[in-house]
Amino acid sequence: MDHMHPADQAYFLSFENHAAQFFSHIPFDKIDHYKVQYDLRLKKRDEEYARILIQYVLLNDADNLCHSFHIHTDITHLKPDGIPTFSIIGIDGEPSYCNIQQVQVFTKSNDLFTKREWDILKCITEGKSSKQIADQLFISIHTVNCHRKNILAKAKVKTPMELLNKTIREGWM
Repeated sequence: MDHMHPADQAYFLSFENHAAQFFSHIPFDKIDHYKVQYDLRLKKRDEEYARILIQYVLLNDADNLCHSFHIHTDITHLKPDGIPTFSIIGIDGEPSYCNIQQVQVFTKSNDLFTKREWDILKCITEGKSSKQIADQLFISIHTVNCHRKNILAKAKVKTPMELLNKTIREGWM
């Protein structure tokens, strides 16, 4: 997310949420019959942005989703600017949904958490433990755990996994 253009982050979260909803409503054996594709801007090493087309398919093995295959292509020369677009492409005769327009773009609620809680939520979404967060932010582990408890309460969730799901769904990060 740190390399993504700030204006495209909400689109990214919305696109991934929409893809997850789509895949949760189709039969398991059809999941690998669809390709997701969208574009957004990513920062290059020279600090300039390139428009990247991201395409992926989910691959299943018997009863499990175990892999995804991603291709990232620089399309800056084809689409130097404009709003990111999102499509779900059918494979093997499945229907396609191109340039889906009704994708909700999430907005961040800055009033929900304090600045320090936002910092800690970011660390939580990065998979850091309370000790790692305490070390990074130069605060005690007890303070981190207190903030974690407050974040869960404010987000109206009970577990860190529910918090992560809500963070993605609401576009908080």
